[in-house]
Amino acid sequence: MITPLGSALGAATTGATAGTTSSTSALDKDTFLTLMVAQLRNQDPMNPTDSAEFLAQTAQFTSLEKLEQVADQSAQAFSAQMAFGASSLVGRTVTYTGADGGEVSGQVGSVRFAGTGPLLGVDGTEVPLDQVVTVTG
Repeated sequence: MITPLGSALGAATTGATAGTTSSTSALDKDTFLTLMVAQLRNQDPMNPTDSAEFLAQTAQFTSLEKLEQVADQSAQAFSAQMAFGASSLVGRTVTYTGADGGEVSGQVGSVRFAGTGPLLGVDGTEVPLDQVVTVTG
């Protein structure tokens, strides 16, 4: 008899989180579909997969897709919040950690949005938002 897909995913997840050195340590929806199709192809014709089990696996797949959508939307909301927060600092004085580890203060004149996050233009120096220690004025 074929192992239920949920058990196969659980075993694969356990292996992935147990410190294996596989280049694909995270399971995604493509892996889920591949496992489900393989299960259907290799089932015993005399003892087919229970329809309730198949529906449960389909529900798991749908749930996985919805969770991915929620994660994407959360990331977009966070990015928008960071952009809004950074743009509100234009004209204000910030103190940030300089390259030498000391604190440097200056006025924010501009904001540039890079792939790593907002960069504040402080007196001719680009400062990542996460290096800002205090904001005044």
